[in-house]
Amino acid sequence: MRRTFLGFRVMMLALLPVSAMAQATPAVIVAPAEMTEVRQNASFAGRVEATQKIDVRARVSGFLEEVAFKEGTRVEAGSLLYRIQDDDYRAAMTEIEGQIAAADAQRTLAALERDRKAELVRRKAVAQNELDIAQAQLGQAEGELQRLRGSLERQKLQLSYTQITAPFHGITGLTTVDVGALVGPDSGALTTLTLLDPIEVTFPVATSLVLTYQERIARGEVSKEAVALLTLANGAEYPIAGDVDYISANVAQGTDTVLVRARFDNPDGTLLDGALVRVMLEQRKGEQALTIPQQAVQRDQEGSFVLLVNAESKVERRLIKTGSTHLGRIVVTDGLVAGDRVITEGINKVRPGIAVDAATAPAAG
Repeated sequence: MRRTFLGFRVMMLALLPVSAMAQATPAVIVAPAEMTEVRQNASFAGRVEATQKIDVRARVSGFLEEVAFKEGTRVEAGSLLYRIQDDDYRAAMTEIEGQIAAADAQRTLAALERDRKAELVRRKAVAQNELDIAQAQLGQAEGELQRLRGSLERQKLQLSYTQITAPFHGITGLTTVDVGALVGPDSGALTTLTLLDPIEVTFPVATSLVLTYQERIARGEVSKEAVALLTLANGAEYPIAGDVDYISANVAQGTDTVLVRARFDNPDGTLLDGALVRVMLEQRKGEQALTIPQQAVQRDQEGSFVLLVNAESKVERRLIKTGSTHLGRIVVTDGLVAGDRVITEGINKVRPGIAVDAATAPAAG
């Protein structure tokens, strides 16, 4: 029994070096530094602004006869929003039409009188001044007729204002008046109308960034064409890209920023007027650059560095210089060459100089 126990101890001691060796070779995941397509980008805080937003007001006075829309719904351009009682305006128009008929008859009589006087003057039966008077009376009748026709057009316009329609398609707000209320030009806004498609996003950009960007364009390092991408307040990515359509010519002195605007299609009304969003400007055309996974990069007092596995399967510490990030990868401008294997997983288990068992992660697309 004693011999069996001793044999078991010897066997266990023989296995110890193998176990210690396995522990001394930690497993890590590495990824190669490689050339990938990178689009330069920058992120800013932005605010959504409706392309058009107006207060709907009454242009004539009267009692409200109909509210023809449902609050918070989309209406088309020309759709009826409110109807004001129009009896008085129709009666006034009928009265003016009667005055026009009378004035037209008066002008006809004046024209006949002028013609009669002209014939008498030709026969030298009356003096010239009588013809002059008849001519003046005809002109007066024609002027009165023209004035009344202008009054009729103005009255037609007033009548048309009793039907308040949407000047463009958009989303209605809450109505501030009910049927039966007396409304007029001094009543204030009856409702609001907001155009959400397309929609705009404005965001301030530091003057220093604008100047640097312009310098890089001049050197041919980046393209002036950029696409705008949005991240919503809940972290979701807005699926439709936008285009920058305005850059202010003035600098806001309080913040030393330049206002930039991008326009987006918004067919489903996802973007709401006044909402805060994150705007990322990204180049349309990518450029080839040396990149590594972002999680491989560490930082200390000396700067950015990576741990890599060399040809002898040992860990090296390498200082690097980095640029922008794109889709989880970071641009390396100095310190690495294509093919260098940087550690992305298992970093906390290793230190420079030790051997490791490295498995390669899939290459970047």
